[in-house]
Amino acid sequence: MDKIKTGLAAFGMSGQIFHAPFISTNPAFELTAVTERSKELSKERYPEARIVRSFEELIALDELELIVVNTPDSTHYEYARQALEAGKNVIVEKPFTTTVEQGQELVDLARSKGLAISVYQNRRWDSDFLTVREVLDKGLLGRLVEFESTFPRYRNFIKPGTWKETGSLGGGLTYNLGAHVIDQAVQLFGVPEAVFADIDIIRTGGMVDDYFVIHLFRPSKAPHVKVTLKSSYLMCEPEPRFVLHGTEGSFVKYGLDRQEADLNDGQMPGTPGWGVEDESIWGLLHTEKAGNVVRRKYPSLAGNYAGFYDNIHRHLRLGEPLLTDAAGVLPVIRLIEAACDSSEMRQVVKIKK
Repeated sequence: MDKIKTGLAAFGMSGQIFHAPFISTNPAFELTAVTERSKELSKERYPEARIVRSFEELIALDELELIVVNTPDSTHYEYARQALEAGKNVIVEKPFTTTVEQGQELVDLARSKGLAISVYQNRRWDSDFLTVREVLDKGLLGRLVEFESTFPRYRNFIKPGTWKETGSLGGGLTYNLGAHVIDQAVQLFGVPEAVFADIDIIRTGGMVDDYFVIHLFRPSKAPHVKVTLKSSYLMCEPEPRFVLHGTEGSFVKYGLDRQEADLNDGQMPGTPGWGVEDESIWGLLHTEKAGNVVRRKYPSLAGNYAGFYDNIHRHLRLGEPLLTDAAGVLPVIRLIEAACDSSEMRQVVKIKK
């Protein structure tokens, strides 16, 4: 079967860490071209990949079947549109787009051309999230009543020279990490009826939001679960990543999925023990059922970002459902927009159906 010839729209952190390693180690793909406007950083690790100097040059390559739009947030809509118009299947980094209207336009365009458009919601394959899903699927906590998801960060200064800190090309914590924690909550519980949010800038000299707390009310799949999502850049001592409370027990999980850190250290997917968490950060399961008390570490499932590209391959070659279909990610953008409105107006905002 022909390999899926793939082009990267950029070779910054996203390209080097989250995309090129998984494309190059998946036998169903070929990393055919990389956009680098002036440098040639990709040559050292991917010498067979052609370097092009512009996005326009990238999408003009006839041999490319798939384009990864991993450029700054504000370019996602326009670059994805151009790639679809050029007849390419598309992966868009999160956040998908800035507005629901932009996202819907891209979804409609892809459908009209018979092309796939996916959003890189890789944290659906985080070790901790996969483990939380397993705990819920097994009903270990009885009826779930409360779910808290916190993504801790600590950087008490404004990182110079990056668009994510200036807001010039997008950025801000709500569109960045918020796109992940909201997507995970929607995967578990469905789209809520309403949101209430507090979004703010808390670091000295900050120019984009670096703090949020978002409450989701009456999610469609679990209307009685209280859902709270939080992230901040001033969490020197991190809070638990996940806290779940049910009628028969609780599950508390500290620590972050190790895959990003391993990729930053130069490890490649598929190495022995990939995505396996150290037992020291396994979650704590505490249940009390019919007088039987259990309080123990619960083994974490292995994280597997490679699962994202495996699904892309199975969709394009075997016609299997696209797990990260952009149409299914549109509610995430809708919720981010609603959260921003809620914070500005200081009131609950209902979600448009």
